[in-house]
Amino acid sequence: METTLSVTLIQHTPEPEKLVAAAAKLCYSKAGAKEIMEDLTDENVERFLSRLMDMGHASPIEHATFTFAIEGVSRSLTHQLVRHRMASFSQKSQRYVSEGQFNYVIPPEIKSLPDGEKIFIEGMKNAQMTYDLLAEKLIAKVTKDLVATGISEKKAAAAAEKQGIEDARFVLPNACETKIVVTMNARELLHFFNQRCCNRAQWEIRELATQMLIECKKVAPLLFKNGGPRCVEGPCPEGSMTCGQINEVREKFGKFNK
Repeated sequence: METTLSVTLIQHTPEPEKLVAAAAKLCYSKAGAKEIMEDLTDENVERFLSRLMDMGHASPIEHATFTFAIEGVSRSLTHQLVRHRMASFSQKSQRYVSEGQFNYVIPPEIKSLPDGEKIFIEGMKNAQMTYDLLAEKLIAKVTKDLVATGISEKKAAAAAEKQGIEDARFVLPNACETKIVVTMNARELLHFFNQRCCNRAQWEIRELATQMLIECKKVAPLLFKNGGPRCVEGPCPEGSMTCGQINEVREKFGKFNK
């Protein structure tokens, strides 16, 4: 069954902007961090953070972290996502969780083809049947082998399921839906948004990054006021590979600040 993207900000540093402001002010103050935190007003935080972000003083924003629950994305997407190494990831395991009746992501370009969606869904059904058949045969074989060593049939069956599905998963497609929890600090998130909100990023991870940015702006608008592809706050860095839509991109991400 086709699935859709879901992004939820499930946890973040309490008062992330106040914390970042205090950490940054500590660099230039004789007072301690606790004292600075107590003295900071909302007005002071806004004034100081606006200047901090415009200066590009990035190290203090590493103190604020954000954790997302992400569902309805493909394995193709998470293969790209985990390349952002300054982050923490916990992903649903295909070794321990059976993919019986797996969900999948259909690329829009395939949907736009005549009979594209029909062909794609047929491929998913074939993959499912192959996975189920191989898992069944592998589990039966491993169960038999374990029972032969003297293990009870109940314990053998429990152990065999994990061994069976971990090899059967090799036939699963990149389109297979997965779930993942992701934690990044604010500095890494801004880098992530620079790279993945860009029009040249793959469509699925671009949509994920955009939804994550929207969630971040809800709780820390000052920290993420320049969030998005690099062309939001400067020239396009892609050179001859530019998408040529800088005005449209700036308008799109400018709306998120309103």
